[in-house]
Amino acid sequence: MRYRNLLLFCLLAALWGSAFMAIKAGLGTPSTPAYFYEAPVLFAAVRFDVAGLVMLGYGVWATDRWRPRGRREWLLVAVGAVFIIAGYHALLFVGERGTTSAVAAVMVSLSPVLTTGFARAFLPDERLTLLGLVGLALGLCGVVLLTQPDPDNLAASRFEALVFCAALSFAFGSVVTQRLETALPIETMEAWAMLGGAALMHGLSAGLGESVDGAPPPTATAALAYLALAASAGGFLIYFTLLDRLGPIEINLVSYVAPVFAAVAGFLFLGERIGPPTVAGFLVILAGFVLIKRRALRAELAGG
Repeated sequence: MRYRNLLLFCLLAALWGSAFMAIKAGLGTPSTPAYFYEAPVLFAAVRFDVAGLVMLGYGVWATDRWRPRGRREWLLVAVGAVFIIAGYHALLFVGERGTTSAVAAVMVSLSPVLTTGFARAFLPDERLTLLGLVGLALGLCGVVLLTQPDPDNLAASRFEALVFCAALSFAFGSVVTQRLETALPIETMEAWAMLGGAALMHGLSAGLGESVDGAPPPTATAALAYLALAASAGGFLIYFTLLDRLGPIEINLVSYVAPVFAAVAGFLFLGERIGPPTVAGFLVILAGFVLIKRRALRAELAGG
């Protein structure tokens, strides 16, 4: 069982890490735009149209409740749709137009650090210790190392800033959904959040005037299929399985393995290079996570 969990963990990290490469393949860059470059939010919306329907079908099959009931459960779905699906992915897809797969993945790996910070802010009986505050500061320093903002040219780092805001949206949504405890199966919540988030992104895309010309080429079609079926539907099914087996601390560590797969996939398929700032930023963010979660990690290691 332990080796099976390790295999699933590595598979999840590979799926979620390589998803950054697939996003980049569908978007392209300012100098070499791809099919979805002018419609990044639409790209994200269609991804979750497909993934949400697949997850809803799985929820009907695997759980005893395929739809939410009552105001609190629908509120839970709404928070997930707004912050975890629509807010996170709209900002991520727009931001990744101007940065590499590895940099985007490393910045998103800041989410567990930000989640802890938000949790402490919203739970008055919990406070970060001095080492915890140092860990939070290290995480933010890692972002600075990655973006290397130039006061004379702040527009140059606007794409990384959007990815950072995506991580903020995901972290905030994660904390709020944890506070809204309900009996709703998590598969059902994710399915409806995906569909609701997709609807919100379609509305945002229309408001931004996004459009695409003609049918998508094979590269964009493959990227969309991979994101919807493998990274989203398949990835979340593995995530739910490991969350039950390993708990939230160990599964959180997938955020720190995914950038390795993102960097390798970006290098192999898109020819992206990995610079020293990316490696340094990753190590500093990881150090911040270890400081913040040192007690939980120690307990996990002792229990293992």
